[in-house]
Amino acid sequence: MARSTATPQQPTTASRADGARLRPSALRHGIGFSLIAFAFLTAMAFSTVPTPLYPLYMARDGFSTFTVTIVFAVYAVGVMISLVLAGHVSDWVGRKKILLPAIGLELLAALLFLTSTSLPVLLLARLITGLGVGMVTATATAHLHELHTAHRPGASTQRFELVSTVANIGGLGVGPLVAGFLAQWGSSPLRTPYLVFAALLLASLVAIAFTPETVEEQFVRPAYRPQQIKADHGDRAGYLAAAAAGFASLAVFGLFTSVAPGFVAGALHHPSRALAGLIVFAVFGAAAAAQSLTARLSTAGKRRLGLIAQAAGVLTLVIGMHTADLAVFLTGGIVAGIGAGALFKAAVGTVAALAVPDKRSEALAGLFLISYLGLTLPAVGIGVATLSLSAVTVMTWFAGLLLILLAGVEVLALRRS
Repeated sequence: MARSTATPQQPTTASRADGARLRPSALRHGIGFSLIAFAFLTAMAFSTVPTPLYPLYMARDGFSTFTVTIVFAVYAVGVMISLVLAGHVSDWVGRKKILLPAIGLELLAALLFLTSTSLPVLLLARLITGLGVGMVTATATAHLHELHTAHRPGASTQRFELVSTVANIGGLGVGPLVAGFLAQWGSSPLRTPYLVFAALLLASLVAIAFTPETVEEQFVRPAYRPQQIKADHGDRAGYLAAAAAGFASLAVFGLFTSVAPGFVAGALHHPSRALAGLIVFAVFGAAAAAQSLTARLSTAGKRRLGLIAQAAGVLTLVIGMHTADLAVFLTGGIVAGIGAGALFKAAVGTVAALAVPDKRSEALAGLFLISYLGLTLPAVGIGVATLSLSAVTVMTWFAGLLLILLAGVEVLALRRS
């Protein structure tokens, strides 16, 4: 298996005593850290560009809420397929050899979005987007960890945890914000957002190309096998607790990137695309802010804050739906976003610390795979349930099930203690 060249156990030459000769190498890794963070954020932002546009597709082509959730589910299925087949391969062949084709897939999806608004093309474009994102998530996270270590050997991992989770979660919020405003005031609401992000994805390809590689490719590789979800990454109970936390966190994010904009436009009578994008951005922005402000908290502290805030936010969200009050609905979304952000940051940091260097991408891919099940299954369940029940009733049941899941996360974490 490949050997990571930028890990705490195996410092790169940037950490040796001959500083005069090795400072340029450390500087290259520091610049590469910023470039990969940009590419990571762009990739995740592109994945949520359609979120504020779904009501436009619904009005143009007569899509139902159920159809929107199917489109969303196809994207998540693509992510999971990619995580299973390729999420761990960068441990063997190198980070850049996975990141470059991953961004290329997203660029292809952007071109498909520009060609047609028909349902088959939309489904294909979302599937390809998911395939690209699945390759990016674990690989970019591992790459950032190694670039950070090479740039600042012996330093705390807080910078890595913050940047990686903000690029991931913050990117998911940036996409709807940019797309919503471009759709609201642009001349072609179903084309302009994809044109802008196609340019950003091209810039991301250039950024990755100029970033140092952190994994030495070995020509004698282990036999290929799909990603396996294993809990034996240093601490079984700790890994299971992190995976359950990831599932719970992304369940909230899945709600806001699938059916929430349609509910705001329909039941709350606010059809503005800019508003839809702003609401989604507020949720993910709150998550990113929570990740920044909790940097000094222990992992247990982040987890508990996340559990309490997410539970309180989901309950407030349901109250806002029952009362048809946009302000209460938005407040609940922001509080739930704070909780989900803190909880997900704790999960990523736990898994990155537990895994040995040669299996870090594999461990993270397993975490993201379980987390994306949380992004997918509840959203699809909500879409199916709305065929026979009101959105308010469905959301009430969703909140109840999520509270049970959050309690389960705490139980698993206590078992680890």
